[in-house]
Amino acid sequence: MNILFTKKLDEKEVAKILGTEFSSHFLEVIKINLLELAPFPLGNKSLIFTSVNGVESFFKNGFKPQENFADKNYNKIYCVGKKTKAHLRKYGFGVFKTKKNAKELSEFIIESCSKEKFIHFCGNLALDILQEKLPLQNIGYKKVVVYETKLLFPEHTEKHDAIAFFSPSGVRSFVKNNKLDFQQIYAIGETTAAEVAKYTTQKIFIGKDNDLSALLKLVKKEGETVTSH
Repeated sequence: MNILFTKKLDEKEVAKILGTEFSSHFLEVIKINLLELAPFPLGNKSLIFTSVNGVESFFKNGFKPQENFADKNYNKIYCVGKKTKAHLRKYGFGVFKTKKNAKELSEFIIESCSKEKFIHFCGNLALDILQEKLPLQNIGYKKVVVYETKLLFPEHTEKHDAIAFFSPSGVRSFVKNNKLDFQQIYAIGETTAAEVAKYTTQKIFIGKDNDLSALLKLVKKEGETVTSH
């Protein structure tokens, strides 16, 4: 089976899970630009990260969370996705709560942490779920854009059996100049799948936990039903 991933991935990691039955191709559909900004005091605010890029830019800009919870300016960290959590660990910071998407995180905060004030470090195209939901519940929320996502709108002429998407912005970039003319369509998570559903009535296979390895396992399981041309 011939599959197009709308992102440059580690080919060894892909081949390890998919094996030799699959022919994998990679197409960059978005470009990430980390922004430079002067770090400001975080006070006792809780921090939200919804992507690896947000984490990367935060630390590159020299922000320093206070992780000693006995300190009055302690920063609790919340994030979306296992990959984001792993990236925070890479920088030596633990996460108080991880949810698989922004909707679930907003529900958790409203239910359990409504007394805290939040700063959300994100991209310019981040979904407005947190921004819409938290202030409605009188929860302090500030959004800080630390990276930009540029849509590349590539034109793609090769034929593939399947396609895999990794973000709503990636979907929008691809569909501008290309048809969703595939036997199978995959999305890394529900938020991305919801964006794909705006452009097709076809069934979308959705990965669990916004996680690459779960998505690849799903491709392997479902993709074996499609015979390669």
